[in-house]
Amino acid sequence: MTGPRRAAVLGSPVSHSRSPDLHLAAYRALGLTDWTYERIECTAEQLPGLVSALDESYIGLSVTMPGKHAALEFADVVTERARLAGSANTLVRTDRGWRADCTDIDGVLGALGEVGATDLRGASAVVVGAGGTAAPAIVGLAEAGVSRVTIAVRNPDRAAGAVAVAESAGLDATVIDFGDRDRLRRVCADSAALISTIPADGAAPVAAELAAARRVVDVIYHPWPTPLAEAVSAAGGAVVGGLVMLLNQAYGQVEQFTGQPAPKAAMAAALND
Repeated sequence: MTGPRRAAVLGSPVSHSRSPDLHLAAYRALGLTDWTYERIECTAEQLPGLVSALDESYIGLSVTMPGKHAALEFADVVTERARLAGSANTLVRTDRGWRADCTDIDGVLGALGEVGATDLRGASAVVVGAGGTAAPAIVGLAEAGVSRVTIAVRNPDRAAGAVAVAESAGLDATVIDFGDRDRLRRVCADSAALISTIPADGAAPVAAELAAARRVVDVIYHPWPTPLAEAVSAAGGAVVGGLVMLLNQAYGQVEQFTGQPAPKAAMAAALND
């Protein structure tokens, strides 16, 4: 088709999303002056009907919570990494229908690089939490070369899904309870990297133990710094937040939507603004 192209981020709530800043900066830098990107309030239940009703001017969609599993189930084509993570944050219109991908994994890899965790071959890592964000974190760690992952949770009975993802990704997985503080501290101290996927107030009670890790990615970006980030910095470790992940996952989305290399400098500048 010819004419303007449209893209959007779907989620609920979605008013806080920074994705429009990133995508619009990218489109302008690429000379796509008639491309638009908007926020659309959309629950998981609404996603199939809403996306099916979009006209052909919509070429790509970013998907945030709570619709990532629904996007995966809705898609006509699914990438292997999205299938492995059980999550899709990206829908791209293709000749075969909507293709689902998980560029959240790119976000994880980019954030790990920012804290110096660039070579994790054979290493062990810790993932805090076992919810929807944990799966892309686990797959990203596997892509980075990690061989063992410890999943730290408040309730071990709810970690089965995260363990299954880890095992499917070829990792040895262990679950540890927040209540075992001494063991938690030791595991974190021995890890090459830690990714916290839980809310700031959820991690706060064990921030001192988690801060034994020297390289930490905290998926939260507002408010910042989190209690965990403060504890890591106070202990002399390296920590980055969710904005770094957001930026790195957006690069892949822009490239899939436009077919052009992401203008990374322009996107980073928009995020900093």
